[in-house]
Amino acid sequence: MISAILVAAGKGTRMGANVDKLWLEVAGRPVIAHTWRQFNDAACVDEIILVVRDGMQSHFAELAEKFQFKKPFRFVVGGAERQDSVWNGLESLSPKTEIVAIQDAARPCTSAQLIADTIQAARETGAAVAAQQVTDTIKETADGKLISRTVDRSKLWSVQTPQTFRVEVIRRAIAAARAKNLILTDDTAACELIGQPVQLVKSATPNPKVTVPADLPFVESLLRERR
Repeated sequence: MISAILVAAGKGTRMGANVDKLWLEVAGRPVIAHTWRQFNDAACVDEIILVVRDGMQSHFAELAEKFQFKKPFRFVVGGAERQDSVWNGLESLSPKTEIVAIQDAARPCTSAQLIADTIQAARETGAAVAAQQVTDTIKETADGKLISRTVDRSKLWSVQTPQTFRVEVIRRAIAAARAKNLILTDDTAACELIGQPVQLVKSATPNPKVTVPADLPFVESLLRERR
């Protein structure tokens, strides 16, 4: 069985005060509706766990009814940090789940092919992550003002979601981070803690995350083009 965890409990403070980016309308529906639709329609996913802020469950339920999301889903309350929310999601998985794909709810352009590719890679390696090779020239700075050096970009990749794992792997990895009181914003970083190899899965199409207001026009253009 394959499950997906949509992490939708964050506050998204970089979007601005009192703005919940998941509920901003883009290409005719809220951001979260696009993300949910991608996993609802993905044939390789059997169930969806939505990790949400307490009190928001009814809003998500209304969304499911409005857009007729039929794939089995349930809600879990998020934690203080993203890592805690992921852990709560893992704790609520079906006992039959073998592979889990963890997705930022604010990443609405993820393709069905990318979801399937990370699942296959996780079967092979134990852990996989959607990613794109860095193409910009990267500079390092010590003080945020002056350049210290140029970093070799040939070995650099920008990771995205889904981040997909065999269930026993990601549970062991995050448990190790929790035991050391580490706060990690990336699930694959927990795998690095336990020496678990993570396979890079190249995103063939743009897979941006909605983080700041300037992201919305680009995301809207992508969604309308794909529709």
